[in-house]
Amino acid sequence: MPFALGGRCTRCLFFGFNRQSFVKRFFLKLLTIWKQKLKLYFLAAWVGAGAGIFLLAPSYEYISSRELDADPLSSIEFVITQFTDVVTGQMSHNNIILFYAEIGALLGLLSLAFYQMIHRRMADLDSLTVELEKDLLPIIRQGEGAHLEFKSSLRWDMQETRVNKALETVVLKTIAGFLNSHVGGTLLIGVADDGEILGLENDYKTLKKPDSDGFEQTLMTVISQQLGTDVCADVHVLFHTIDNKDVCRAIISPAHRPVFLTQSNTPKLFVRTGGGTRDLNVQETLEYAANRWKLGK
Repeated sequence: MPFALGGRCTRCLFFGFNRQSFVKRFFLKLLTIWKQKLKLYFLAAWVGAGAGIFLLAPSYEYISSRELDADPLSSIEFVITQFTDVVTGQMSHNNIILFYAEIGALLGLLSLAFYQMIHRRMADLDSLTVELEKDLLPIIRQGEGAHLEFKSSLRWDMQETRVNKALETVVLKTIAGFLNSHVGGTLLIGVADDGEILGLENDYKTLKKPDSDGFEQTLMTVISQQLGTDVCADVHVLFHTIDNKDVCRAIISPAHRPVFLTQSNTPKLFVRTGGGTRDLNVQETLEYAANRWKLGK
């Protein structure tokens, strides 16, 4: 049993110190990540500034000299001469040099940001293309796993034969787990755990628009309200018909930020572990988030 020390419980002191340690480690990891990011952006700015000084500024000078017919040198000779002047510090119009260095640095930073965005999108598209090329029946036959999960319905309770909104939270846990993973995953709604095709007919009956469009709208609304509007772009919904039964196939790409699901007024981070989904404790959440979204990956 914990004893009192100076009027305070030793267990409280222990958990207080532990929490402070977790927070300190988390911020140290964030600081390390931001240092790496800043180095990358600093390098991009320097490369851009160099391009501004050694390419943009000489180009401006060369065009100006040609317009005035003041320099008979060829473009290559002119660039070499300007490069030598810059390196030796003999370049005139320092204000122009500084201006083009700033323009180059800005272009370097914009190029890096653009490359990261395009690279991320291309990776998402490649992953989505691979998933779209897969047939549904072979996917179901392989059974549930780290990247595949089945749900019988979105909100219809098969055992109690009634609408059960708590089932939506179960679906959201799986979606959040895939969003927080490194590779995403596929969620099939309308399929039992053993792979039996159940369909979505019971779910359709609970909707104002009782069809696949109404189902998709309801699913995306729940995701938007509970997980965030921005992550809807990472959830791609398709419908397949097998034996006259509809199955919803949600292909989920990795999110670009931690995705939390609030339960009992407590935000929780869910991740995939093996063939299931679980929430992390405080220490695990701090460490997982710092490593999973390192350098924006």
